[in-house]
Amino acid sequence: LPMAFRDVNAGRHIGLQQLSSLASTGKAFLGPVKSHKFIVDESTNQSTLICSAVRLLESLDLTSAAGQLLNETIQAQNKEFKTGMSTLLFLVGAWSSAVLECLQQNVPVSAIVSVMSEGLNSCCERVQCLQISIHDVKRELCSSRIRPNAFECKACQVGCDSLLNPQDLLCFQKHISVPEVIPVSSCSHQGDDCHFNKGLVSPLVDFGSAASFVKPASDRSSSVIPGSGVIASSCIKQKLTHSRHFSTSGKSHFSNQQGNFQGYLLRSSADPCECYDLGHLAVALSHGNQTGVKLLQSIAAYQQERAEWRGSSQLNITEIVTCSLLGLPESCSCVSQGFVTLVSPEQATVIKHFKDKPLRILLVDGDLTEQYRHLGFNRPHNVRTILEHPDLEGGRAGDTWLSRMLDILVGFEVNLVLAKGSVCKNLLDRCTASRILVIGSVPRDVLCAFGEVTDAQPVTYLSQLNPCCVGNGAQAGLWEAGDGRAMDLGELVPVWINTRGIPLLTAVLTTAVASKVQLLEDQFWTSVYRLHHALKDGKVFPGGGAVELLCLSHIPVLTEQPVQPAKAGKESPSPCLAAAVAEYKSLVLQALASGWKRYLSVVMCNMAKAPSELEARALVDHHLKKAADCGSPSAYILELFRRGDVLGGGSGPFADHGEGLKVYDNVAAKTEAWRRALDLVLLVLQTDAEVITGPRRNELLNSPVSGEFMFL
Repeated sequence: LPMAFRDVNAGRHIGLQQLSSLASTGKAFLGPVKSHKFIVDESTNQSTLICSAVRLLESLDLTSAAGQLLNETIQAQNKEFKTGMSTLLFLVGAWSSAVLECLQQNVPVSAIVSVMSEGLNSCCERVQCLQISIHDVKRELCSSRIRPNAFECKACQVGCDSLLNPQDLLCFQKHISVPEVIPVSSCSHQGDDCHFNKGLVSPLVDFGSAASFVKPASDRSSSVIPGSGVIASSCIKQKLTHSRHFSTSGKSHFSNQQGNFQGYLLRSSADPCECYDLGHLAVALSHGNQTGVKLLQSIAAYQQERAEWRGSSQLNITEIVTCSLLGLPESCSCVSQGFVTLVSPEQATVIKHFKDKPLRILLVDGDLTEQYRHLGFNRPHNVRTILEHPDLEGGRAGDTWLSRMLDILVGFEVNLVLAKGSVCKNLLDRCTASRILVIGSVPRDVLCAFGEVTDAQPVTYLSQLNPCCVGNGAQAGLWEAGDGRAMDLGELVPVWINTRGIPLLTAVLTTAVASKVQLLEDQFWTSVYRLHHALKDGKVFPGGGAVELLCLSHIPVLTEQPVQPAKAGKESPSPCLAAAVAEYKSLVLQALASGWKRYLSVVMCNMAKAPSELEARALVDHHLKKAADCGSPSAYILELFRRGDVLGGGSGPFADHGEGLKVYDNVAAKTEAWRRALDLVLLVLQTDAEVITGPRRNELLNSPVSGEFMFL
């Protein structure tokens, strides 16, 4: 009988085996040094370069129930956090394998579920002591010995001085009042790297990108400290010629357009660490993702300056959109104010007639098609529709609707239409012929941004249009690269839609490799959401494996603790379950720990910190022993983090810079990835345990363990 139970026990957990097999495909995505994968579509023979668990599972044929559950779990994590999916995928595989090993040793399913759930909850509570507030992180970034070149991303360096598009700069310069550099008399941090007494400078100066200090021709006594972005004390009364977010490189035909940014006074802050704010935090959270962090630094610096007037330090995701351009080198990636999108060459010819002309803009909250009806629309129950739009003049079907819609747009003198949904091809052609620019598939956040600054009110149908719904003051033009080169992208042309005072920023992601388009966009949004969630949580975890190491050091403590009695108000476990938990607690907790240990080992191997997983595990065990001998594992781990050497190998993804730049993790995203991974494994485990097949059914039915099964 025990042999029969073991055979069925080993063979019935197909779901866990499938989870383990699927999760093993994402092993190379862990850590800051990832290995990319090519996904080939057999139907089109087109390939896509991926580096995330989301894109991997989207490309796989997940026909099994376990695979679909895994995909839903990954999608839920992606929808809420946009980060932590690779960790979730790996831990699903690691814990599935660990649970299968427990089953091979005849550990009851109920004991596995109980011990692993309580163990994870205890570890999540234990690691709360490692949380660091955002304010303390900013102070640490300010006081530590971080040179500007520590934040330079070699892969993202561009030819021009700024990552913000020069055509935005030229629009901006015309309408700003020149800010004055105000000296800061003292600084609470007297380290060698806090030169606040030299004058307040832009945060982006440290990134080698943004504003420079320009001396008037009448004053030749001024000097700038080379490479530091700091103006000498004799230049305190000098003035900036433009915003700190832009350079003067590049020329554009937009120079005569009205500006969009408001001039902000560069003034001292109550917090002496403001010079090391969102931009540096974005780098510390990037985990070596150098592709989009430069763009994010520019966006964060601009939003941070606007936030001073709003009284908020949050990163506003709704004011950020992306536009991917295929055909330009990645060095042309930049940030443009307003909305950058792609249109057909015929629509681009319409834009040439809009030069220096304020446009009347219309926002459509739906599709511009004849068949479109808003959500919740109900047709009359007692009416049968034979023909919705009869054609009494004998013209082609739909011509009447097209003519009526075009007459409405022309009658209200609309020049620009932004629609959230799709646009009828025939209507698009007619509008283009009438020099009306119509753009479909516009994100809702873009419509809201233009509505706020142009006073345009979105409509669902064009028949609802009235004079109050049309906005004024929009501008449109052909988008140009930072070096002023003309765009020739084949079938699509990038255009730039803007209006004065709009907070919307577009991250223009360029690449010459078609298979990298989706990859660059995913990496950019990952960086954005990591910074967003860090500010939203108000705290971060120390990175580099510190949190997982503390969990591993906490497992032996849990093993030595006696089984806790049920809390008041909760149902006490059965005597059989309590006995099983007491007997197998150590074994199950080791299975839980094996997931984190495998995670750290694979990350170290991917980063070439260890030649093999075996040696990586030996290094992890070495740190665990030293943490236990220390008496306070959390203090030992924090000291390792302070030195930037949690698991050996220096500063991790920033080691190339030779600087001690620390790495941080999101709090909620990390712990939720753990919980989702374990919940999925235990769900599949319990589901598999309820399905039994095989010739030993009667023997199991009469056995003492029959209570664990439900026979269908």
